[in-house]
Amino acid sequence: MHIPDGILDPKVWGASAVVTAAVLAKSVRYSRNKLQYRAVPVMGVMSAFIFASQMINFPLLGAATSGHLIGGALAALLFGFWPATLIMTTVVAIQAIVFQDGGITALGTNLLNMAILAPGIAVLADRLLRPISLIPQPLKVFITSWLCVQAVALVVAAELALSGVIPFGTAAKALLFWHAFIGVGEGVITAIVLPFALRSSFQFREESTTP
Repeated sequence: MHIPDGILDPKVWGASAVVTAAVLAKSVRYSRNKLQYRAVPVMGVMSAFIFASQMINFPLLGAATSGHLIGGALAALLFGFWPATLIMTTVVAIQAIVFQDGGITALGTNLLNMAILAPGIAVLADRLLRPISLIPQPLKVFITSWLCVQAVALVVAAELALSGVIPFGTAAKALLFWHAFIGVGEGVITAIVLPFALRSSFQFREESTTP
């Protein structure tokens, strides 16, 4: 869902950058005080895994954005919201600065979508689904990941519409359609990878995941 330069209205990417900066500042403070130092190498490995997963992408809406796996749900379910924002920020920033995947002016918006909203929605969906005992845990993880991708796609559609790029209905229809399939892939991968990560002796999920 990387948005390139020259697409968004300055008011949209400007407001996104302010919100993103405020949340990431809180993430840094929280992680510095609460996160175990031993978790940092493991977060680096997760960043590399998500980075590689996102590199497979394709243009959508005339290259106004792109379709690909996100990885925000996996990071959030494994580490909690605040550390997940830092993992996703590392991934999205490197892609924009080094590989020109997503614009520099749109970096704040891309970070808001993939590094903040994606983990936040995943944490919220996980909390809502957790008490439902009738749903198997792997299916809960799948649903959480799928909803995360769909919700972020809807936000991107709104950002493009607010920037006058394309009507909201048209953008939402296209993005939700393609990301319904992308969400299936993300859900399957997350449901498979998460149990192995949780069983690892290097499991450092924070007790508090409240954004």
